[in-house]
Amino acid sequence: MPKLKISRLALFSALSALTFAAPTKAQSVIGSGVPASTVSNSTERPIAFAEQAPATAGLVILMQSAALPDILALSPAERSAVEAAIASANFKGKTGSNLELRGIGSRPLIMLAGASQPDKAGPDDEGPDWKSAAGSAVQKLMTQDTELALVGPPDAAGMAEAALGLDLGQYRFDRYQTDVETAPASQKVTISGPQASAAQALWNSRHKHLADSVKLTRDLQSEPANTLYPQSFVDRVSAAFKGVPNIRIEILNEAEMRKMNMGAIVGVGQGSPRGSRMMVVRYTGGSGAPLALAGKGITFDTGGISIKPNKGMWAMKADMSGAAAVMGATLSLAKSRAPVNIVAVAALAENMPGANAQRPGDVVRTYGGKTIEILSTDAEGRLVLADAVQYVADRYKPFALVDIATLTGSVGRALGDQYGGLFAREDEIANRLLKAAEDSGEHLWRLPLHPAYAKAVRSDIADVKNSGVTDAPGASAGAHFIGYFIDESMPWAHLDIAGVDWNNSAKPLTPKGASGFGVRLLDRLARDWTAE
Repeated sequence: MPKLKISRLALFSALSALTFAAPTKAQSVIGSGVPASTVSNSTERPIAFAEQAPATAGLVILMQSAALPDILALSPAERSAVEAAIASANFKGKTGSNLELRGIGSRPLIMLAGASQPDKAGPDDEGPDWKSAAGSAVQKLMTQDTELALVGPPDAAGMAEAALGLDLGQYRFDRYQTDVETAPASQKVTISGPQASAAQALWNSRHKHLADSVKLTRDLQSEPANTLYPQSFVDRVSAAFKGVPNIRIEILNEAEMRKMNMGAIVGVGQGSPRGSRMMVVRYTGGSGAPLALAGKGITFDTGGISIKPNKGMWAMKADMSGAAAVMGATLSLAKSRAPVNIVAVAALAENMPGANAQRPGDVVRTYGGKTIEILSTDAEGRLVLADAVQYVADRYKPFALVDIATLTGSVGRALGDQYGGLFAREDEIANRLLKAAEDSGEHLWRLPLHPAYAKAVRSDIADVKNSGVTDAPGASAGAHFIGYFIDESMPWAHLDIAGVDWNNSAKPLTPKGASGFGVRLLDRLARDWTAE
């Protein structure tokens, strides 16, 4: 067969027509299971504030040491009995320690919960950890059939922090269980102290919104993929923002993204009958350019043609944790009327090995015109973010951009479940994120974004390749890939949260399961950093 002479321009045009224009797919999905909107989690204990603890309530005492707090209203006999128990158990009040007592006075129980942090030495570790103490205690008393009273924090800030910890600690995702054991909704927790009114105001104006936003994020992470997919994610988040002032929402469907040459995100989702979406939420509460937050939103990741093994694949329902986190943080900021400007983008797709799925070896073109060689369809998170970060930078002109994603297994192997990975080109944004991490309690560890690693993601036939990197650590290669699509003049950081999005065992503020990691961190960052 004779050789044909084809110009590079003609060849690229033909390739574009074949690769970047997937056929339109029906949006109806057969066998989608129980609609998420028809079910809810079991009722959590309501939170109230009062100067005096109810006399008949079980008492939870948050303690900084072995000494009972002065504000505690116990009779001399009760106090003496509790102090004897403290001495007998050698209870020191350390964070994470609990001592449950019964048969003292008329109260159904007395629990001591440690709030001191003597073994830590960070910027936020100078005072008591009221959040963790309250969260740990409420988890142990989750199904206790009695009203509870919490005492210990001496001021309004401490009382509101305890309420936040209590609300986060009592979270559960049990909406699909039919035999849930739960305390009656009437069994509230009253946080008691001399500044109850001020604490109530602080809780209502800020902390409650943060707690609700973290819980929404955990709900999204926990939903099975037959009820949560790109469009239902959009519906759930849009409903959460309904009625919230100063919010504008933009939704791009597949046809619109295809017209904008968003070949990376469209390519990831083209093997699924559930169309990809890009959701942009803008909150305007201040002045100046916005801070941009971009989240990976793979509602289920089979790996596509480069399919994953079955073991552990169920956890890929939470591969949209980054998208959930940026929406949760924005919701918290908006509902608390924070004086900031935010634009959050969720890049949503379902990665399935369908008949029309993209293949290893394909080349796709992104929103900004740059091209990507697909060497593994299981390196899909960086693909959807490539279009998302270019779009948000071009359309919304942010002063800085932070992306967050469950991107690589490498980061989990490096840092375990205690730290998210932080990558940044500039020290300023890295330091801001590290401070926000310490202040919020969602910890980060900075990893190398060495220039030498940038060469490793270059492709032989396109601009960059999404996998097959041998000359750079996996997490660093993923960060460099995303950074390739962000102008070097833009302050940017990448957060890889693949090791901290899901808990295999309970922690004080994060029960077993979805963690909601990133909401408190990004909320704190945005409050402390606005355009100059």
